[in-house]
Amino acid sequence: MATALGKTPEKRQVIFLTMLLLLWNSDAETIRYSLPEETESGYLVANLAKDLGLQVGELAIRGARILYRGNKELLHLDVETGNLFLKEKTDREVLCRATEPCVLHFQIILENPVQFFQTELQLTDINDHSPEFPDRKMLLKIPESAQPGTMFPLKAAQDSDMGSNAVQNYTVSPNIHFHVITLSRSDGRKYPELVLDRALDREEQPELTLTLTALDGGAPPKSGTTEVHIEVVDINDNPPQFEQSFYAVQIPENSPLNALVVTVSARDLDAGIHGNVAYSLFQGGELSQPFVIDEITGEIRLKEALDFEATPYYNIEIVATDPGGFSGKCTVAIQVVDVNDNAPKLTISSLNSSIPENAPEAVVAVFSVSDPDSGENGRMVCSIQNELPFLLKPTFENYYTLVTEGTLDRESKAEYNITITVTDLGTTRLTTQHTITVQVVDINDNAPTFTQTSYTIFAKENNSPALHIGTISATDSDSGSNAHITYSLLQPHDPELPLFSLISINDDNGQLFALRALDFETLQAFEFHVGAKDRGSPALSSQALVRVVVLDDNDNAPFVLYPMQNASAPCTELLPRAAEPGYLVTKVVAVDCDSGQNAWLSFQLLKATEPGLFSVWAHNGEVRTTRLLSERDVPKHRLLLVVKDNGDPPRSATVTLQVLVVDGFSQPYLPLPEVVQDSVQEDNDILTLYLVIALASVSSLFLLSVLLFVGVRLCRRARAASLGVCSVPEGHFPGHLVDVSGMGTLSQSYQYEVCLKGDSGTGEFKFLKPMIPNVMVQDAGRELKESPTCRDSFVFS
Repeated sequence: MATALGKTPEKRQVIFLTMLLLLWNSDAETIRYSLPEETESGYLVANLAKDLGLQVGELAIRGARILYRGNKELLHLDVETGNLFLKEKTDREVLCRATEPCVLHFQIILENPVQFFQTELQLTDINDHSPEFPDRKMLLKIPESAQPGTMFPLKAAQDSDMGSNAVQNYTVSPNIHFHVITLSRSDGRKYPELVLDRALDREEQPELTLTLTALDGGAPPKSGTTEVHIEVVDINDNPPQFEQSFYAVQIPENSPLNALVVTVSARDLDAGIHGNVAYSLFQGGELSQPFVIDEITGEIRLKEALDFEATPYYNIEIVATDPGGFSGKCTVAIQVVDVNDNAPKLTISSLNSSIPENAPEAVVAVFSVSDPDSGENGRMVCSIQNELPFLLKPTFENYYTLVTEGTLDRESKAEYNITITVTDLGTTRLTTQHTITVQVVDINDNAPTFTQTSYTIFAKENNSPALHIGTISATDSDSGSNAHITYSLLQPHDPELPLFSLISINDDNGQLFALRALDFETLQAFEFHVGAKDRGSPALSSQALVRVVVLDDNDNAPFVLYPMQNASAPCTELLPRAAEPGYLVTKVVAVDCDSGQNAWLSFQLLKATEPGLFSVWAHNGEVRTTRLLSERDVPKHRLLLVVKDNGDPPRSATVTLQVLVVDGFSQPYLPLPEVVQDSVQEDNDILTLYLVIALASVSSLFLLSVLLFVGVRLCRRARAASLGVCSVPEGHFPGHLVDVSGMGTLSQSYQYEVCLKGDSGTGEFKFLKPMIPNVMVQDAGRELKESPTCRDSFVFS
């Protein structure tokens, strides 16, 4: 049986080519065994391991099995020893019927790796059947006019044995009238004919009874007998003659019962009743024939269903007999025409329903196909669906191997339903389908993937410990433990960042927690990497960048830099009595280490010795006069100011100013009219003069130092990037802060950067210098960085 290989748009078809079979047979010789029939079960046929050239036990390691092609399971293989035993008693006549020689085919398959061996077991015939005649008695009517030498056909005996064990000779009991000769048909079968040796005389002996014996060729021979009863009839000198001595017809195996096969015809030249002819089936190749003949018309019809696969042809003999006992014979050869009445059969020999996704050309199944029909009806085409990543490979005869086409990807598809379709090439094609479900086993070939390449998390300062501040997430397209993700913090690149005391992560769900309270003024933002690792073998991992931005909280009150509130003696500002309205008395300088609107400061005059004489600008802290001074105004004034930020809730600080009214900077103060000064007052006036002189000297030195420091700072400007500053508030001030200069909240021609040494609460003034001219005050939104040596910085005019 051949298999056609083809490719259609619908399917990939695999045809078993004759060339492939020749190549296979060139590599694997057929192993042949022979044993006589009727051998008892348990008989040791051979040592298969030795015949295959394998070591003891290698059959078990390689998964050896016996595959049968429609035969009974006659053999048993002991894979440990390699011995091949007979499983049950054999009967050649049952297994092969009339086929000679009787050869049973089976295959030996080794699964690891896949290897086939063709094996044949020939059953030799023994003489275990005796010849048997179809009837216990035969009746012959012989006219007395029959001449010596006339031959009369007899029914042959049947013997299920073959070859020399079949019927070889016929004998007849001793008599003076007849002897038997043994003749051979075209198929080799022996049949007898009775030869008249001496003329008969009906009046002398009307009847004779002879014993016909059939002998086979066995050792010792077996025999069968039947009685031949001879009636001597009156003379009838013309036997019937068939129009044809041989008829050859064909009949489809699916013909209905009572279908007409052929009509035979014979003539008898005698007249009257001696010319009438009666037809009958004389003897066929089998004891029972599926045909019947009409004795009058000679029509041969079908009485039983035909099966081409069981019996492909029949030879039957038809006898025409006249009333006088003469007869004629003809042979009818009936060939059963095969029709496509058997669908292909698919037998799975080996199946692996779970395939690792990284296994190239993995064997999924080994199977065989068969079709008992003949010709085109028995030729088969085997195919699977085109879109599947699998291939059918022909191996030996009608065996195929289903393998993967390259590697599979479980993440793309985890299960395949493969339908193997086997179609014969008959006129009405018959198809058999078998579906195999293949599960793709996952391997760890996909690393975890974060939902974002980087995460930005905002956390407000002064948070409570163990606060959940955010969650990172990663996915893994693998399954099972290969997709179970564990999160971890990676060692930061900055060795000074105490990451593991700041942040912790839940290794199961990626939730991030702040271990302690964050301080915006100390650490405004920091970055670190988070790793995600699966539990595959080997484990795969990936990482993502996490940036934590600390949001400022209004946790710092404004700090007054000038005038310093923690000095041992209050700072006194001098005010000329001739000062015009709007005269700048002093400027309150304050900073707030918070950021944003939490650092926006506003100034307010709460209390004054002379209400209405002084005012403070809310946005820059400048204290100015609102009117001209009069003689009635007191020479000493005490002002109480409040500095408030714009946080929610707002924080504030108060500052006290001492203002001394003088006639000029050359006099410490002006004497009050109409007041008598005593000696104590004179001492105070002298002290005031000394203070004014000292203040003027210190102010001059201070201005000189500032100018010198500005020059040095400009030279070292490149290093300013490492300094942390409190930025100038961006955006517009609230409604109660008035921008009068048009260039921000500072209206003078200079801005100053002031740093405090150590903690801002100490109030220790470190330096004061001009930074940016008035023309650049418009760039109020630039970002300044915090210096390790300057915790709090500010800008003022």
